[in-house]
Amino acid sequence: MPLQTTVLAGNPVSHSSDLLALCVREGAVVRGTIADARLADLDRAVGGVLLRCVIDEEFKGAEGQHLSLHSHGKAGPQRILVLGLGREKDQDRTLDQLRGAAARAVKAAKAAGAKTLAIAWPWAADAALQREVQAAAEGASLGAYVFERYKKEKKPFKLQRVELLSPVKPARAIVEAARYGVAIAEAVNAARDLVNEPAGRITPRALAAEARHIAKVHGLQCQVLPRAQIKKLGMNLFLGVAQGSVEEPQLVKLSWEPRRATGRPVALVGKAITFDSGGLSLKTASGMEDMKVDMAGAAAVISALRLVAALKPPFAVHGYFGACENMPSGNAYKPGDVIVGKSGTSVEVLNTDAEGRLVLADVLAWAVEEKPAAVIDLATLTGAILVALGPWITGLFSNDDALAGELQAAARTAGEPIWRMPLPPEMDELIKSPVADLKNTGGRYGGAINAALFLQHFVGKVPWAHLDIAGPASVDKERGYNPRGGTGAGVRLLAEWIRRRAE
Repeated sequence: MPLQTTVLAGNPVSHSSDLLALCVREGAVVRGTIADARLADLDRAVGGVLLRCVIDEEFKGAEGQHLSLHSHGKAGPQRILVLGLGREKDQDRTLDQLRGAAARAVKAAKAAGAKTLAIAWPWAADAALQREVQAAAEGASLGAYVFERYKKEKKPFKLQRVELLSPVKPARAIVEAARYGVAIAEAVNAARDLVNEPAGRITPRALAAEARHIAKVHGLQCQVLPRAQIKKLGMNLFLGVAQGSVEEPQLVKLSWEPRRATGRPVALVGKAITFDSGGLSLKTASGMEDMKVDMAGAAAVISALRLVAALKPPFAVHGYFGACENMPSGNAYKPGDVIVGKSGTSVEVLNTDAEGRLVLADVLAWAVEEKPAAVIDLATLTGAILVALGPWITGLFSNDDALAGELQAAARTAGEPIWRMPLPPEMDELIKSPVADLKNTGGRYGGAINAALFLQHFVGKVPWAHLDIAGPASVDKERGYNPRGGTGAGVRLLAEWIRRRAE
């Protein structure tokens, strides 16, 4: 069940709740004196105990710092949790500080067995307030996420309601901002679920069924094409990857179509390898352990489309993915095969474990046939991007500076770090084949760049961006509001990018 989150007017000192999370900036305590007015009010209410805790624990409001105490009936909340936000920074960083603080507050409420949680922070006095409320609502629901469907004993979660405390009666726009923040978090959590499910359950057909379900619930259109129709479209690269598995490939188009669309559509393309063994270029056993996450790009596209339905942009938005498994068998495609894809480009397959770019090549070629204003693909494409950027940053490649700038700005606001990588034309020779137009690997060095250069051949002159989410799509331990496992990487970024284009 989604976490019920509301905005209401309330004084942190007198507001009744099981737990109050009061977020304060660094500098709230100076030389043993409380400088934050709300913190000082709480201290007076509890008879100076709060100040003694602040001094004893050397609390200064630095980001990540916290202290907790019981009010013993001297204030409205039963328990008080003071959370440090750190120093005030630019607006985008402030939003992410609030997401993180709200997530920490929910985790603390869960640990304390609280049923109601109130969250207060230094409210902005301008238009930034709506974004702050949205971010706090996002963080609360993101922090509440757990994936324990297959555990016999599930941890109890008593928290029923989160209240974001406003110093005045909140305007309708503020209330709507909280609702949208919850909607964003629910979409992210849905993507997390898809990524965390085992590959035996999230098969290509199951992923297509999820797209159909989202379409039905959110008023979208959904087209699912089986193998025979994929073949009619000439998607031989896609079918080459799929042919080693008994699971049937599925080609999916999920669309938002406004009644009176203005301008050209935008296209979102996700990698949807529901399990990647490496094919005949077999991965190691440890290299396969987490390969259920290889459809994280498609999960992000599905979840982004449900948010598009809520945003209702005036232009069409189409989400595409080709779902299949990459498996070794007597029918599997082989190193040395030459395959001609939908675009007419021939590809020499040197490594069957470089399969994602082959499927994406055909799906991108299909997507650009509608002449979109922009196309963005998301893919857990290369381990090389982790070597370059580490586990938490998405690699951005683009043939269009304006589109790259839009995505960088949207990423900052959404709290999803990305870094633009180069597309040097001189490196294109590394993916030229002596027997075909291209080959699907370019050697040991610059692997993420080579993969992006390969994809660029299939988008023509359409403004295009490739997001390599191999790092942040799944993490091996909890970090901030991201749990261990699937993170829903890309969902918030895509939604923010669409929202900005719709303004």
